[in-house]
Amino acid sequence: MKKPRTQDKGHEAARGRITPGSPVPSPSPMDEGRRRVAIEHVQPEIDGGRYPIKRVVGETVVVEADLFADGHDLVRGVLRYRHAQQEGWQETPLEFLTNDRWQASFETRELGRYCYGVMGWIDHFATWQRDMRKRLGVQHDVSVDLVIGTRLIEEALSRASGESGRQLKAIAEAISASQHDAQRHIELLLGEDVTALMAACTDRRWATTYDKELVVVVDRPRARFSAWYEMFPRSIVEADQPHGTFRDCEARLPYIADMGFDVLYLPPIHPIGKTHRKGKNNNPRGDSDSAGSPWAIGARDGGHTAIHSQLGTLDDFSRLVTAAKTQGIEIALDIAFQCSPDHPYVTEHPEWFTTRPDGTIQFAENPPKQYQDIFPINFESPAYRELWTELRGVVQYWIDHGIRIFRVDNPHTKSFLFWKWLIADITARHPDIIFLAEAFTRPKVMYHLAKIGFTQSYTYFAWRTTKAELTDYFTELTHTEVREFFRPNLWPNTPDILTEQLQHGGRATFMARLTLAATLGASYGMYGPAFELCEARPQKPGSEEYLDSEKYEIRHWDITRADSLRDFIGLINRIRRDNPALQHDATLQFHPVDNDQLIAYSKQSPDGENVILVVVNLSPHHVHSGWLDLDLATLGLQADRPFQVHDLLTHAYYQWQGSRNYVQIDPHSVPAQIFAVRRTMRREQDFDYFL
Repeated sequence: MKKPRTQDKGHEAARGRITPGSPVPSPSPMDEGRRRVAIEHVQPEIDGGRYPIKRVVGETVVVEADLFADGHDLVRGVLRYRHAQQEGWQETPLEFLTNDRWQASFETRELGRYCYGVMGWIDHFATWQRDMRKRLGVQHDVSVDLVIGTRLIEEALSRASGESGRQLKAIAEAISASQHDAQRHIELLLGEDVTALMAACTDRRWATTYDKELVVVVDRPRARFSAWYEMFPRSIVEADQPHGTFRDCEARLPYIADMGFDVLYLPPIHPIGKTHRKGKNNNPRGDSDSAGSPWAIGARDGGHTAIHSQLGTLDDFSRLVTAAKTQGIEIALDIAFQCSPDHPYVTEHPEWFTTRPDGTIQFAENPPKQYQDIFPINFESPAYRELWTELRGVVQYWIDHGIRIFRVDNPHTKSFLFWKWLIADITARHPDIIFLAEAFTRPKVMYHLAKIGFTQSYTYFAWRTTKAELTDYFTELTHTEVREFFRPNLWPNTPDILTEQLQHGGRATFMARLTLAATLGASYGMYGPAFELCEARPQKPGSEEYLDSEKYEIRHWDITRADSLRDFIGLINRIRRDNPALQHDATLQFHPVDNDQLIAYSKQSPDGENVILVVVNLSPHHVHSGWLDLDLATLGLQADRPFQVHDLLTHAYYQWQGSRNYVQIDPHSVPAQIFAVRRTMRREQDFDYFL
């Protein structure tokens, strides 16, 4: 691949200066008089091409478009695509589907950005061949038509080159030699060889090019498939330790790896301000022993590029990053662009904050809630250019120290344009960076953040609890255009979210919500050890805040408890790793069950070879059963042939046949069934053994 030049168009696209939906230069209306093909309804295309779609390396982009023209001439077209750092286009022919709808695809083989579009034209020679066959079928005089076909080939010789040109010239000479042998003349003009050669050098002078260059952002595979584990480093302590360290986190890595997580997310690791430091349970009056909130970033020791002294040094952090890699784990850091009153920015750059009429700086509020320990950054500051540059430097600093994944705190409370600029700038130089948007806000805002660049997004999964809610929500995420730009990352709990369902549902609910998160979504996460230890104590009735929240104090977690879900979590993650069907979201399909407490859905690998069927009991207290009505065609099953389902959680095998099959789930043992579906039955004696 050519190295990008400073003014190279592809480089500009990668830097975000050539935006998705950039118009393609077009001739004047008078010049377009012979451009007869119309191109409409190109998909995927987000908001008229304003925003890119998303893929990971190795995935396919399937493009469809309506192509048609006046009259009865045959239309031909190609899908054009190129990596943003390449100048020349690659092409693949569009194939006709139905009703003037065409389709083609290309594979994304490199990180970065690809541009794509559609071109269509009238294929005069193919039209001539079609009409010639019709005339021959009714025995019309075709002498003049043979002259027309011959001239079309002679005209094409001026466009042909290389081996194709030599072959076409040889055919033209053979046609000339057969002037007095009409049958031979016809055979040559209608032959497969001349058809292929003429298609290769078709006349595109009056081709129509779609008026936008569309864009796909290509990320690494972990952007699509990942399992996140969140923990507070300061709480990785023994009972007699005052404060956890990075060395303690390093010792915890095998525990996390054994459960099968590949991303370890750490809340802010920076110095914590002392002014208005919060006490336990969000008490606004903390004392000298209060640990404070890690999101109150900044103190005398530094700000967003400094490390809390009790956690260790930068060398200790780098050692943790390296040790995690040896366990197959990436460290994800929190990016929270806000400051404590003690942050160096407050005194060095007061212009980056909002000053009240009384001369004080505005602290964070969401009335009636007040956060006196946090100053929000003013992205409307006249000095925003310097501010943006500084914040980009924060991200770059941690990239330089080995971080490739960032969980971004409340991005919806910061400037959209800032994120669009920052993410485009960072990923142009580091296309392997992943940004997760932690934005629990209005749907359109969440979707907009994904459109402007965020790689993954938190979702409403935590609050979707009924069968209807889950079905409707995940149908929207996977079967509408949302799936082209929004990658969901499902979290059953976070340090801020202890849902009512988890508070009252007990162990069975934790297991069910884990199963749903890990199988409905290719990417999911959990806040631990609170989750595996089924922590369910709210601060007060009706609150989603944890009692003795780890956000405000150091907690000691006994991860050796016998009732831990550690083994079950490890099993779920092994099932995810072993089954490619669970590593994608686009094939999610819900199947009816005649019991509203049972939800059933399936996923398939892209090649269709791996099929997983999941059934979950949504009731934590009662055994539920029902008849499952499978969509056999979706699963590639035949109604008249038996098939085998293997429950990967209990290792039980069942023989099913037809669309209706019986399921029963006891939440007091395992509240779900994860079936591997085998379309071809084993030998009968082998199957009987498993029964």
